[in-house]
Amino acid sequence: MQSINLGNKESGKIWHRKPSPATRDGIIVNIIHNTSDYLPKVLRFLNVAFDSSGDSLIAGDHQGNIYVFDLYGNRFNLVQRTSQACTALAFNLHRKSESLVALADYSIKCFDTVTKQLVSWMRGHESSVFSISVHASGRYAITTSSDTAQLWDLDTFQRKRKLNILQSVGIQKVFFLPLTNTILSCFKDNSIFAWECDTLVCKYQLPAPPESSSILYKVFAVTRDGQILAAGGKSNHLHLWCLEAKQLFRIIQMPTKVRAIRHLEFLPDSFDAGSNQVLGVLCQDGIMRFVNIQTCKLLFEIGSLDEGISSSAISPHGRYIASIMDNGSLNIYSVQTLTKEINKPPPPLVKVIEDLPKRKVNSGDLKMKVTSGRVQRPAKSRESKIQARILKQDLTGNFENKENEFSDGLNKKRLQILLKGYGEYPTKYRMFIWRCLLQLPENHTAFSNLIDKGIHVAFLNLQKKYPIKSRKLLRVLQRTLSALAHWSTIFSDTPYLPLLAFPFVKLFQNNQLICFEVVATLIINWCQHWFEYFPNPPINILSMIENVLAFHDKELLQHFINHDITSQVYAWPLLETVFSEVLTREEWLKLFDNVFSNHPSFFLMTVVAYNICSRAPLLNCNLKDDFKYFFHHRNNLDISAVIREVYRLMDTTPTDIHPDSMLDVFVALTKGQYPVFNQYPKFIVDCQTQERERIRDDELDYLKERQAVEDMQAEVDQQRVEDEAWYQKQEPLRKAEETRRETLLQEEEMMIQQRQKLAAVKRELKVKEVHLQDAARRRLLQLQQEQREMELRRLDDEVERKVCMRGREIAAKDLEMRHLELELQKRLHEKNLTRNQEAIAKEMREDADANKRKVDLEEHMFHRPIGTDQTQNQKTQKLTEENLAKAEQACLNTDWRIQALHKQRCDDLHRNECYQEVAKLLQKNRKKEMEVLNAVMEGEAKKWEEAEEQDFHLKSEKKAAAPSDASRRWFLENEIHAQHPYHKVSLNQRKTRWDTMEWDLMERVRNLRQRLATQARNRCQTPHLLAT
Repeated sequence: MQSINLGNKESGKIWHRKPSPATRDGIIVNIIHNTSDYLPKVLRFLNVAFDSSGDSLIAGDHQGNIYVFDLYGNRFNLVQRTSQACTALAFNLHRKSESLVALADYSIKCFDTVTKQLVSWMRGHESSVFSISVHASGRYAITTSSDTAQLWDLDTFQRKRKLNILQSVGIQKVFFLPLTNTILSCFKDNSIFAWECDTLVCKYQLPAPPESSSILYKVFAVTRDGQILAAGGKSNHLHLWCLEAKQLFRIIQMPTKVRAIRHLEFLPDSFDAGSNQVLGVLCQDGIMRFVNIQTCKLLFEIGSLDEGISSSAISPHGRYIASIMDNGSLNIYSVQTLTKEINKPPPPLVKVIEDLPKRKVNSGDLKMKVTSGRVQRPAKSRESKIQARILKQDLTGNFENKENEFSDGLNKKRLQILLKGYGEYPTKYRMFIWRCLLQLPENHTAFSNLIDKGIHVAFLNLQKKYPIKSRKLLRVLQRTLSALAHWSTIFSDTPYLPLLAFPFVKLFQNNQLICFEVVATLIINWCQHWFEYFPNPPINILSMIENVLAFHDKELLQHFINHDITSQVYAWPLLETVFSEVLTREEWLKLFDNVFSNHPSFFLMTVVAYNICSRAPLLNCNLKDDFKYFFHHRNNLDISAVIREVYRLMDTTPTDIHPDSMLDVFVALTKGQYPVFNQYPKFIVDCQTQERERIRDDELDYLKERQAVEDMQAEVDQQRVEDEAWYQKQEPLRKAEETRRETLLQEEEMMIQQRQKLAAVKRELKVKEVHLQDAARRRLLQLQQEQREMELRRLDDEVERKVCMRGREIAAKDLEMRHLELELQKRLHEKNLTRNQEAIAKEMREDADANKRKVDLEEHMFHRPIGTDQTQNQKTQKLTEENLAKAEQACLNTDWRIQALHKQRCDDLHRNECYQEVAKLLQKNRKKEMEVLNAVMEGEAKKWEEAEEQDFHLKSEKKAAAPSDASRRWFLENEIHAQHPYHKVSLNQRKTRWDTMEWDLMERVRNLRQRLATQARNRCQTPHLLAT
């Protein structure tokens, strides 16, 4: 096992010597990526993907380094450094050099691996993208994250559709079915839906798995033909679904040590027609086990418990397996080495023992054990062990022909012996044996280059000449024929090429590469010298067939000659259709088992043998149409008898007329690039090509001229139709014109008469008009005067209303002030009354005291003589009473003064509050007066503007009416004055009166304006007075 460290290298070789993987592990090379710093660290690979050819793969590590490994060219290159981990990769786009890389920032970038440039940057996901599925055409891709899946157009890199789901139902995987236009979506609730890619219409839904083996699906895989879906999860059970029948048809139980399945992928095979039988199962222990889903046998496994696998990818042609190990390295496995023991052919039933050329074999040297039905190897004694090894080498060197040995371990001679014994190859191994016999190189890159050139112009309308019901079959046939035409120019002009290739296309419709190489190998070897007489049938080949038929069955040939049947009737139809029209599928496969196993002349001998075996019905045919029908339809013929007859003819035909003397031996296609095919008269093909180009150019010119003529003819026809329609329209117009002309003449005569009448009526109308205009003018002036008077009255009413409103507001304020003043006067009156009462009480007390003193004095004087003893007591009592009266009077006076002071203080507080309320009311009154003043001034300004506008309008009307007044005055002076002289005086009087009324009205307006201005000035002064 070779190993390579990428380090800081951007390019280099993958291996430095030819890899020879060991049978036990099958590893071709181990790729690691360590940094070359002072402390090196391992850069772990995270994802890997193969391209459509299977010979190149792309890998990305956790630092965002994207590498391309060309296994065929033994080179690796650094494509890009994205500086962030990649989460998914895809390398099978329509443009072979482009790849898709999903990054950790939820974006997807497209890089060109050749130019190393960024092609496009796609955004739209809100979580990490863990899966990228590309359509078989390479033009569409589906990117899947845990919450959504998005469909992208890789031609424009625009998002076409987006799959939104509920948060409770997550997405497991959304991917395209191979070779179909169907999208399969798998959700975390085990529901699986199939959608049409173009319309996104749900085609079907798979039923729920049985409850006895219900598992939550985590991983999925589909065969290349899109018929079988494998699903697994956290269980050792695998569910196999048949998508065509939409049902679960098998449950496979893995070994007991398998507890969960991490990845599933089918192993492709070139000859299984897309119905892959081997499934790779990556388990939780890091071991990937490959099992046969039909026999349920474990074939081989990769990885181990020590070196486990984290993810894996298999190349489309099934030759390589790329696995990312748990330690971050990348291993490339050879599938051929891993399956060498499985694909080893069974040992032959018969062994041939030959004598040594220079040594006599003693009876004791070799012992043979013969058992029923099988010949055993001879038993060897211990003494002759070394000699037996030498014997094996001598036999291998002398008796095995290297040309008969194939790379897959098969031997052509042994296959021929097996074919002669059974008559055909086993159906299961037929495609594998054909591939070995034809030694197909499987040049994927060269074939892709031919396919990329598109459909050849010679086969664009193939369905018109060959209407095939199956669109897929027609498409594959078109591509195969186009690839042949791009390979060699002559095949674009070969009329029978579709007939030659169709049976192989139908057989290999799921593998176009094998189909192309089988047809190309058939043309190079079994169609030798067919194109020397192009475009005529191969006369030389038909002559060979006729010579052989003449030698082996002269009677039949003479019968053909007698009825003018040439080899182009009895031989060429079989050759150009490779017997596909006259044989069934099984017969045809049996025949070509023998054709591919023998010399190319065997094919020509088959034509002769077919005629000889059919000699009885052919001898009974007499019409040429019967012969043609016979060689274009199936007949009651035993193909085994035909094949035996071919072998007889091959052995008994003389050398001078035997086709093998004129045909070369088998030559396989070259590896890498296909050989140049120029075995045809080039000048004829070139001449035909030039002639065809000339005819095509002439046809294009003719088509252009015909199109121009048709356009001109269409224009002429259109013009003729338009002219006829115009003439048809002009005829009634001409008649209508004549009728109207006559009517106009009559009307004109009537008009002259009416004009005379109108002249007289007009004079009367003018007089009436003058009277009416005068009346209308008077009404207008009166109306204007009334409107002005009404406007003045309205203004007066408005002014009076506002004055009344202001008076009312002022009266209300005055009333409130008067009430406050009355309340204040009342309180003052009460206070004065209280003071008067106190003074009167004081006077009354003083009078009482004086009276009392007087009474006491009188009593003293009266009782003085009664006794002087009581004098001192009375004086003392009197003094005490006086002191008591004084104390009581002092208390009363103090109480009165306290009450008066308290009442005065309350009055002062109340009066203070009243003053504040009055001040607030005055402020509000001033604001309202200012608002009223502003409103009046605005109204006054508006009225002044309206008066000026009306004045201006009046003046303009006067100016406009001046010419009409002058004309009327002149008319009245000339017409009315002569008839009624007194009208002049009346009109002058009216004019004077109206002018006087107008001056009066203007004077009243001026007075009103002056009055309003005076009132406004007075109002403006009043608030200032109030404020002061």
